[in-house]
Amino acid sequence: MADLQQRVHGLRLADDVLAGGDLIRPALRELRSAVKLYRESNHTGNVGRELLRQIGELAQIAGWIASDAGQHEEAERIYRLGISAANQAEDHTLAGNLAGSLAYQFSNTGREAEGVQLARAALDGAGLDALPKARALYLDRMAWAHTKAGEPQLAMRALGEANEALSQDSEGLESLAYLYWVDAGELQVMESRVYTELRRPLRAVPLLRDVLSRYDATHARELALYLSWLAVALADANEPEEAAATAERVLTLSADVASERTAERGRVVLAKLEAFRNVPEVRAVLDSAA
Repeated sequence: MADLQQRVHGLRLADDVLAGGDLIRPALRELRSAVKLYRESNHTGNVGRELLRQIGELAQIAGWIASDAGQHEEAERIYRLGISAANQAEDHTLAGNLAGSLAYQFSNTGREAEGVQLARAALDGAGLDALPKARALYLDRMAWAHTKAGEPQLAMRALGEANEALSQDSEGLESLAYLYWVDAGELQVMESRVYTELRRPLRAVPLLRDVLSRYDATHARELALYLSWLAVALADANEPEEAAATAERVLTLSADVASERTAERGRVVLAKLEAFRNVPEVRAVLDSAA
């Protein structure tokens, strides 16, 4: 069991530096192996629940990887498998994490209303006794779901509640491995993305610059994604030359990353720059991309 836990967490850490296209095969292989172990072995109730919990954790990271690789139907199937396993294990926090991950995919793939519904269900299902860091994550996804659904007031309220929830984790004692990345910096990233999506660049640009000034350059996919939001916010702030320079960095980083998410963000940035095609720096980036 300890070996399986280490492999699951190893996939999470690998996802920090590798993209979905690079990780999809090993992730699916690990998930299939864990499901086979559960179905074909004899085990006690406690061991069975722990196996189901590991299947749920594997499904969350495998679903995330599949979604990043652009395999959205496969990702949804994996997430739903994980939700079922987590519920059978009676791990409501894990079930909420899986449901929130699927809600995030819905919000980003044209299923905004379903994204809001599922993000709300994830939060409600975890209950008020959910760990502060877990509640912060659920509320973070609620904020994004409301943003994509065109509900700015609800999005801002969820952001505020997410920060409040995280502040309750004052001693940092939570031990759930899959929440290792949830911190104030990640909430700041979401806040800046929400402001960008709501076309409030004067609030988005300083936040994004702050995040990027201390971001680990080895995380190329996330760096490209965050730079893409900065490029859009700069364009909205009527700073086309700086937006073009940032867009060029996005495209350079994305070229070496096997991620559909970064590819899509690159397309969004180029579309945003079209309004400034008469600016020489912008025209050079658009022509190079073409």
